[in-house]
Amino acid sequence: MLVPVLLAACANDPTRTKERALRDTLRSYAGTLRWGDIAQAQVFLDPEYLKEHPLSEVDLARYRQVQVSQYNEHPSVPVSDTEIQQVVEIGVINVHTQNVRSIVDRQTWRYDAKQKRWWLTSGLPDITRRE
Repeated sequence: MLVPVLLAACANDPTRTKERALRDTLRSYAGTLRWGDIAQAQVFLDPEYLKEHPLSEVDLARYRQVQVSQYNEHPSVPVSDTEIQQVVEIGVINVHTQNVRSIVDRQTWRYDAKQKRWWLTSGLPDITRRE
C-alpha cells in the first residue's frame, strides 16, 4: 500500500522532473549533433539567446560543411539550481576536404521551470575556433 504512494510522490517531485528533463535534453542534443546536423540543434537554443545572437546564412552554411564524427561529454557541473555547465569534445569532419579536427564546446544550460525544459544559453558549437 505504501509503494504506490511513494511512486506517485517520486513522479511529482520537481527535482526528479528537472533531472530527467536535463538527462533527456542532453541526450537529445548530443544525438541531434551526432546524427543530424548542427543547424538542426537550433531548437535547443534559449529564445532570448537566439534573439540576441541570430544565426546568419553564413553560420548555417558553415555548419552544413561539417559532419560530427564524435561527441565526448564530460559530466555536467551544477552552477545553481537552474543552471549547469558541461564540456564536450566534438570531432568534426569537413565534408569537402575530409579534414578531421576536434573542438571543445563549453555549454551552459538553463532550466525554465515554467516550460519544464532546459535551454542552451551558450550557443551552438563554434566550429571556427582552433584549440
